Amino acid sequence: MTALSDFPITRKWPAQHPDRLQLYSLPTPNGVKVSIMLEEVGLPYEAHLVAFTSTDQKSSEFESLNPNGKIPAILDPSGPGGKPIALFESGAILFYLAEKTGQLMAHDAAGRYETLQWLMFQMGSVGPMFGQLGFFHKFAGKDFEDKRPRDRYVDETRRLLGVLNTRLKGRAWIMGSQYSIVDIATFPWIRNLIGFYDAGDLIRMGEYPEVTRVLETFAARPAVKRGLEIPPRG
Repeated sequence: MTALSDFPITRKWPAQHPDRLQLYSLPTPNGVKVSIMLEEVGLPYEAHLVAFTSTDQKSSEFESLNPNGKIPAILDPSGPGGKPIALFESGAILFYLAEKTGQLMAHDAAGRYETLQWLMFQMGSVGPMFGQLGFFHKFAGKDFEDKRPRDRYVDETRRLLGVLNTRLKGRAWIMGSQYSIVDIATFPWIRNLIGFYDAGDLIRMGEYPEVTRVLETFAARPAVKRGLEIPPRG
């Protein structure tokens, strides 16, 4: 494949600017990771809304790019070697964009591996656990009379917040003095936890002042404010 038009996904979401990176997403905690990253690094891109209400993520066109049927996904016309590359999984996309632009990740080998370590912490723990808590607190699971499943995720969420709170003591950001892809991956989920999921009281968010401090700094960044609204829900 040598052109964006060779990718089936462009039949459902035509590229108006085929020279730009194409983002297929929705403003969820995982989706906004990539839009925030793109806004932070200033890379030209075109955003396409993948609407869950019309099950766009299950369409054959979207699954041709991500067979797992999850947002976000990207199609970069200027990938390695100048050839188009398609990627899914938000953590992989963040890592790719950091390497592509040389921004928001340490340049030395040890720093890169430490960054990758904390990125995997978000992908493997923070996102899945917070998401389960949201299900049992706000969505269908809230009607279960047995609260043990909910409380299991409350306890694990609190443990993870404790890990982050300890990590952030004496640090401006998760990786230290420098803002990075780890912050972009992590703080949308914390924002969602106390905002959209309305679980701040349940998890006793006041017990994590370092997390709250950095979340407020994160949310005030202009690129974050823009990225949280991309792509518009229509």
